[in-house]
Amino acid sequence: RDTAFQLALRLTMRRIAATLAVVGALLFSAGSAWADFDDGMAAYERGDYATALQEWRPLAEQGDADVQFNVGIMYRNGRGVPKNDAEAVKWYRKAAEQGHADAQVALGGIYNLGWSVPQDVDEAIKWYRLAAEQGHADAQSNLGVMYAKGEGVPVNDVKAYMWFSLAQAQGSKPAADNLGIIKKRMTPAQIAKAQALATEWWE
Repeated sequence: RDTAFQLALRLTMRRIAATLAVVGALLFSAGSAWADFDDGMAAYERGDYATALQEWRPLAEQGDADVQFNVGIMYRNGRGVPKNDAEAVKWYRKAAEQGHADAQVALGGIYNLGWSVPQDVDEAIKWYRLAAEQGHADAQSNLGVMYAKGEGVPVNDVKAYMWFSLAQAQGSKPAADNLGIIKKRMTPAQIAKAQALATEWWE
């Protein structure tokens, strides 16, 4: 069972890692800095990452969470700058602390797997939970894994089922796979309680 949950977690994290390179670049920033962001976007799309970073860095330093996430991605992937995981984590954290859900789930994954930081399950759960509460499917799926396995929290199949079902409703295949696994070890009463919690969450 644990092996199956771990596999699903890894699949989720692999998808996050694969999409980090492009998701952030598609985010837009409103306001007076639009022109700089737009110039950075144009540079990024033509592969001129150094110029994109030059346009975006001032916006990131001014506190634009979307751009901070983008800058983190560029450091993570070595686009326009030498690859620097510590710098990537710094920018992810700045965005995550402002409530940026993609940055929160990325930061949670980094701590969960120990990518360039000491592995810290408590820190991972903190960021997963913040993103999950915003409705981020990957965070919900990963939080379900933590409850199913008892990593950083006591084992709680009801809460695991709830998070898996919420993520599944948004099309998460790892969550759907894990939901099928966990249902086999739950009683009908537990399942009913978990379904009620999921319904309450949507409301």
